[in-house]
Amino acid sequence: MSKTIELNIEGMTCAACSARIEKVLNRMDGVDATVNLPLETARIAVPDELDEQAIIDKIKKVGYGATIKSAPHEKVQDRRMLYRFFIAALLSLPLLLSMVSHIPNSPVHLTFLMNPWLQFALATPVQFIIGAPFYVGAYKSLRSGSANMDVLVALGTSAAYFYSVAEMLIHPVMPNLYFETSAILITLVLLGKVLEDRAKQQTTGAIKSLLSLQATDAVVLDNGTERTVAIDQIQPGMQIVVKPGQKIPMDGMILSGDAYLDESMLTGEPLPAHKGADDTVIGGTLNTNGNLLIEATKVGQETMLANIIRVVEQAQTEKAPIQRQADRISGIFVPIVVAIALITLGAWWLTAGSFAEAIRPAIAVLVIACPCALGLATPTSIMVGTGKGAEHGVLFKGGAQLESLQHVDAVVFDKTGTLTVGRPVVVETFGNEQALDFAAAIEKKSEHPLAHAITEERDVVFDIEQFQVDAGRGVSGMILGRNILVGSERMMRDQQFDVPDWSSAGATFVYVAVDGHVEAGYAIRDELKPTTKHVIAQIQQTKAVYLLTGDRKDVALNLATELGIPTNHVFADILPIEKADHIKALQDAGHRVAMVGDGINDAPALATADVGIALGSGTDVALEAADVTLLGHDLQQVATAIRLSEQTMKNIRQNLFFALAYNTIGIPVAFLGLLAPWLAGAAMAFSSVSVVTNALRLKRTPLTKGGTHS
Repeated sequence: MSKTIELNIEGMTCAACSARIEKVLNRMDGVDATVNLPLETARIAVPDELDEQAIIDKIKKVGYGATIKSAPHEKVQDRRMLYRFFIAALLSLPLLLSMVSHIPNSPVHLTFLMNPWLQFALATPVQFIIGAPFYVGAYKSLRSGSANMDVLVALGTSAAYFYSVAEMLIHPVMPNLYFETSAILITLVLLGKVLEDRAKQQTTGAIKSLLSLQATDAVVLDNGTERTVAIDQIQPGMQIVVKPGQKIPMDGMILSGDAYLDESMLTGEPLPAHKGADDTVIGGTLNTNGNLLIEATKVGQETMLANIIRVVEQAQTEKAPIQRQADRISGIFVPIVVAIALITLGAWWLTAGSFAEAIRPAIAVLVIACPCALGLATPTSIMVGTGKGAEHGVLFKGGAQLESLQHVDAVVFDKTGTLTVGRPVVVETFGNEQALDFAAAIEKKSEHPLAHAITEERDVVFDIEQFQVDAGRGVSGMILGRNILVGSERMMRDQQFDVPDWSSAGATFVYVAVDGHVEAGYAIRDELKPTTKHVIAQIQQTKAVYLLTGDRKDVALNLATELGIPTNHVFADILPIEKADHIKALQDAGHRVAMVGDGINDAPALATADVGIALGSGTDVALEAADVTLLGHDLQQVATAIRLSEQTMKNIRQNLFFALAYNTIGIPVAFLGLLAPWLAGAAMAFSSVSVVTNALRLKRTPLTKGGTHS
């Protein structure tokens, strides 16, 4: 047996850090670790007998901090880094001016800034006080047998600084100084980190939005007295008063009152839902009107909102397959860069004959080749993509599911409750009104779903005598001395009654016989959801659509014709347990299959499909069983999930291209001596920011084509 530990990780600076932690942990028997660099978290599956402290100690041994994550992780801006940047910028500004004044024909002539001892005094605190975390990080990384971004920064800036010190002491009159290079590099790296940190705050917007839904307190009704208590003091069974404008503090059932609840953040449905006595309510939703008395059923970490937050966090933590390759590259990148920098140093020293000429391009290679952008390329896009999905009521179980959905070429839909509303309604009536009224009155005594459809269509009352149920066929009774039979065509033919030739596409008929003659009938059908036709047409533009149902074949074919689904893509008269066999058959034929069902009856098919999409309205079963869970009832969310997968993976490919192209171009340019070290530092800093900024574009990407049904 295994358990899952979630940790907050401290001290990671680049992808090499997260890769190192994963590598060390995964060497332990029975341990499977995933580390998320942008979120600074780890999700670790460990054997039951392994203590959490052993994992924390292992992480600390390789130079990083770790603490148990007891609450959803909300990354905050590191103000210390901001202060370090401002101090570094203040000390580096005179060095920058000295560099400008050294340029021929420069309008700046501050010759006093060329004093070696002044430059030494300005650069030293930047190098060893402001830059101390780089040395500490480099030491810890090298001690653990790996190399990260801190190693590159420490090597590059130390080379520039100590060479300048040596020049100042050996050639005090005309020294070649690079103090400005080391100080400005550290300042620019810190600026990049500050900007990157700010940008990453926006990638966790979905978690922040979900956390903001949680109520902080609740009004408890105790022996007729109302008292306000903190949310963590609520226990199941307590009676909670919720007034207009207040949030529902936990999951529960309405004991009395009715109101319209705004559930848009959880379900994506903009219109408030009406709730009354015996209806369930979800914690975090907003009571727009009416007074409610609610019995608490689920509190704390058992609520639906807490479950949703866990699913979103898990999706943002788990890696997509495409990220594994980037991580492998990042893990070996730094040693390769150090080797290239040494080759650059040697090549320039030999050709130029001057160590001073050789050190500049070597430093530029060290700095520009940092793998930060490569490490951020995938996880930032997944964080934004899964977060945006949550805002639209689409929950991905993880990055792998988000990636897999884009490859699907066949989408299989269950019928009842998925394409349809899941509730039969009368779509047409035939015959005389009195016979229809007789049927409606007699069906009030029946529990059959079709009877419910009839009584909803018309509400009439008659005294009924001799009421009888013919199971599976119909009902009968006496009204006003007349003999009434209400039931199926089979029931009528068994009675040898003439059945009229009425027709209504895809409908089931309930006939009404009065004194031995069929005089009226109801056409009843499970109606399509409002967006079904639009969504099917939208998905069919790029993927094959199949219909899988336990309903009769003629009903399924009529529905398929109405939706434009090919008749050879219809599987009818199928038992729930047989649905998985049809999914497997499509896979054997070479298809990658997504199955869309209700999350309970379709569980085997959902599990068999490459991607299972459950319209479970957020039920616990759906959250556990499905790869993708849709919290609302709108079928448009299926198209939204597919579109989001496509857009997120496109964004990831853009990020990886930019990151790899940046290093592919930057290293040769630096090797040729065409890039000043401080420019290399600026380019390295802003490469990470550009990747995160590109990922944030997903927030503004429309998830529907044509701008309708958003």
